[in-house]
Amino acid sequence: MPAPITPPPKLRMAVVGGGIGGLCLALALSKHSDIQVDVYEAAEQLKEIGAGVIFWERTWEVFRSMGLSDDLTEVSGAPIDPKPSVGFDYFRSDSPNAGHQFAQFKPPCKLLGLTKRLLHAEIILQDGCIRFHRAHFLDVLIKHLPEGIAHLKKRLLSYEDTDHGITLNFADGTTASADLLVGCDGIKSVVRKQMYEAEAAKGDPKLLQFIDPVWSGTMIYRALAPAERLFEACNGRRHRIMDDAAVYCGKNKHIVSYAVGKGATTVNIVAFATNPEDEGKTYDGPWVTGCSADEVRNHFVDQPLVWALHCLKPLPFYTKGQVTLLGDAAHAMLPHQGVGAVQAIEDAYLLAGLLGDAAVTKDTLQHALHAYEATRLPFANARMAGSRMNGLMYEFNSEHGDNYETLAPAITSQWNWQWENTAEDEVQKALLLMRGRIKTMPVASRGSNQ
Repeated sequence: MPAPITPPPKLRMAVVGGGIGGLCLALALSKHSDIQVDVYEAAEQLKEIGAGVIFWERTWEVFRSMGLSDDLTEVSGAPIDPKPSVGFDYFRSDSPNAGHQFAQFKPPCKLLGLTKRLLHAEIILQDGCIRFHRAHFLDVLIKHLPEGIAHLKKRLLSYEDTDHGITLNFADGTTASADLLVGCDGIKSVVRKQMYEAEAAKGDPKLLQFIDPVWSGTMIYRALAPAERLFEACNGRRHRIMDDAAVYCGKNKHIVSYAVGKGATTVNIVAFATNPEDEGKTYDGPWVTGCSADEVRNHFVDQPLVWALHCLKPLPFYTKGQVTLLGDAAHAMLPHQGVGAVQAIEDAYLLAGLLGDAAVTKDTLQHALHAYEATRLPFANARMAGSRMNGLMYEFNSEHGDNYETLAPAITSQWNWQWENTAEDEVQKALLLMRGRIKTMPVASRGSNQ
């Protein structure tokens, strides 16, 4: 008896970049048997730069739907349970006297895995931040990635977008083809550069300003410290950051710290030093480099790194033709709200929800990309602006200065977007937009597999 014939995929997806956003997109798309997914990563292995990453219940619901929550629970830096939890404590810490707490962010109570439409129910969860070492988090994504999807040492040089699809050209001389290219290749995105150069060449040179990241005027010192050193420094007492994340604020500088790693064995330390007058200037030198431990605290941290903190200007579009942007390639933002990875994950979740819909074919793909951009671009750009504002407030450079009566509620209100709806609500909004546009198409133009 002849073997059954496997029909060709309705879409062939090329994902350039194997970071958090690219892998989450590949995982979400791999659930759809009629979509072929290939991830092309320039490095020799899938890895993440950085130490800690935090999530809230909004993103945890995404992980549940993707089947990742059990494995992520195993590597989290703190127990994941329904006990009341603090999001962040804020301390004024730049004076000779002992610092004092001037604000505390406590996420609101919400339903465990349900939406705000059912607020009369009795089962509630007090959301705290869920903390991970980035490497451990990425390991879980890699564990769930189907074999054969990831292709390493594939550095993209350029792409060609034609009526017949996308051709990708790699540094090793090889090529690949796809129906859709998703640039998940980070803040220095090759995909974004070619996209915006091509559009600028059509008569809008102002678009060139969106290609290169801009320096924020901030240098950050990042390090991991063994938790036992903190116990030693506290004479055997348990420091508050082992349980709750903290922000230590001062004029033109602040420090964020929280525990990561299974069992909270490691302390993530991120120290920011800002010269507001340098924002937007060109930074000469490597963005990330090692620095002497003396620059931070020789007796406390190991192998510190100093980063020149860059971000993108808010982009006017994500999509042109059969190419779109995701994650830091689309909205690399300052880390002052800790939601850069969150936005990449929501990008991936929403785009996969659109592309996996039965109404999407090669002929209707443009409507899916329109709905993705129309939904995600304003949302992520708002997070970019909010994250920058957080940095100003943490260093007493916002309109509130150090007036704690107005500063404290202004800081805590910055998190409201997390609870106003869910990532799934955003998916449903985008699906409604896409399906409405597809319905207006002539039936003959919607593709043969409708």
